[in-house]
Amino acid sequence: MINLDGIDRQLLAELQDEGRVTNVELAKRVGLTAPPCLRRVRSLEEDGVIRGYHADLDAAKLGFTITVFALVSLKSQAEEALRQFEDHMRSLPEVRECHMLNGEIDFILKIVSNDLQSFQEFLTSKLTPAPNVDNVKTSLTIRTAKSLPGVPLERSR
Repeated sequence: MINLDGIDRQLLAELQDEGRVTNVELAKRVGLTAPPCLRRVRSLEEDGVIRGYHADLDAAKLGFTITVFALVSLKSQAEEALRQFEDHMRSLPEVRECHMLNGEIDFILKIVSNDLQSFQEFLTSKLTPAPNVDNVKTSLTIRTAKSLPGVPLERSR
């Protein structure tokens, strides 16, 4: 874990909430001038604390009306088998998240699809025949009550 002071945490909180904020505005919000603010942000980027900047897209407006969570059990949990499965999941654009779990289920996937038919095609042609897959259980999302990126950061104002 990296050691962050209060200003670093404020910078991260502001950028997490609004990644397109200008350096001048960001500096103003955290009580710095622009040059030291930019140095701190660049340092956080170089240290890997800030991994990137992304637009938050509305999936439904782009035609992805179905979100599914899939619980995947593998036939083998040998490291090579796990890596093979993960590599395959990285190659599938519909799979937006892939997390290895502890317990009976090996992986949970977040999958987006245009509609139920295209999800069914994805399931039968790309997911269930994937390397080492033993069992897949899926649940369609009905609605999302909360979806926040990042981590909970407190502002020290």
